Parts: sequence; C-alpha cells; structure tokens
Amino acid sequence: MDNLSNIDYASYLKGWIRAVPDWPHKGVMFRDITPLLQNPKTFRMLIDVFVHRYMDQDIDLIAGLDARGFIIGSVLAYELNVGFVPIRKKGKLPYTTIAEEYELEYGNATVEMHTDACKPGDRVILVDDLVATGGTMMAGYHLLQKLGADVLEAAAIIELPELGGGKLVREDGLQLFTICSFSGL
Repeated sequence: MDNLSNIDYASYLKGWIRAVPDWPHKGVMFRDITPLLQNPKTFRMLIDVFVHRYMDQDIDLIAGLDARGFIIGSVLAYELNVGFVPIRKKGKLPYTTIAEEYELEYGNATVEMHTDACKPGDRVILVDDLVATGGTMMAGYHLLQKLGADVLEAAAIIELPELGGGKLVREDGLQLFTICSFSGL
C-alpha cells in the first residue's frame, strides 16, 4: 500500500457508495456499490487497493461470493494472474458441488462450490462486496476449508460493524480486510 499511502482512498471510495433506505426491507439501509463500479476512476482505484494488498503474496486462487464478489474477485484474480472460483447460491452450478447452509436475518440460505474448485493446500483470498452479519462470508470460508484450502484472508469493500459479521469472521480465526465501514443502520 506504499503507493497509495498518501491518498485517503477509503474516504474517497466510500463517498461513491450510495445509501438506499428501506431496501430490500423497511428499516434496512442498503449500501449500493453500483456508482463506485460505474465510474472508471473509482473502479480502478478499488481494484488497485486490493491488488496492492495481495500482489506480493503467494496466492493460488481468488474465491468470490455470489454475486458482487464475482465482480471484484474476477477482476482481482485477472490482475494477480491467479485462478477464480465462484461460490454460488444453491442450484446455480452445473457440476458436482458441496454446500454450506447459513442463517439470514429471516431464514436460511445455502451456497455451493464445485468439488474440484480447489485442492488441499491452495492459498485462497475470499472476496465479497460487504460483510454484514458474516453468514455468507463464513459459509464460503467453511466450503473452502472442507476442500482443504488455506484461506489466507477474507476481503470486502464494506464492513457494517453494528451487525457483528466482521467480529464473527475474526473470532473464527479468519483475517478480514475491508476498505471502509458504515455505522448506523
């Protein structure tokens, strides 16, 4: 991050994240990264932050969580010249899969990954756009562990600390890097 140390990239990028009140449910403040991705300068800066963080690490794969983790993760994998693994919502992958169920605020969900997506010892960075309750991130982490991968770190653009997901991820022994956080739901 030496090249970016003189820039308050976190504040700059945070300013491009739109707040959408009462979506998808009343009382929820949705953090929309679409404006950040639409602007070529901010999208490039976002990817550069992650590239600078991971470019000197020995990484085999980037795993991206459905769906916005695919956007960040695939571009990051390309820039780092490593493979990309999609972790999808249940029923979206065409080959043999393993699954992990997790709790949502109003029910359960399941994510899946191909059984040959990684192999024991692969060094992986797990990527999503946001860490809220931590359920999706932890489910992806557990899937990668089931296949023997060494998950070096989880990464996201945004952390919502009041929902406790970042704390949950860290307490389970997974390092977490986020660019910015939002308080107040």
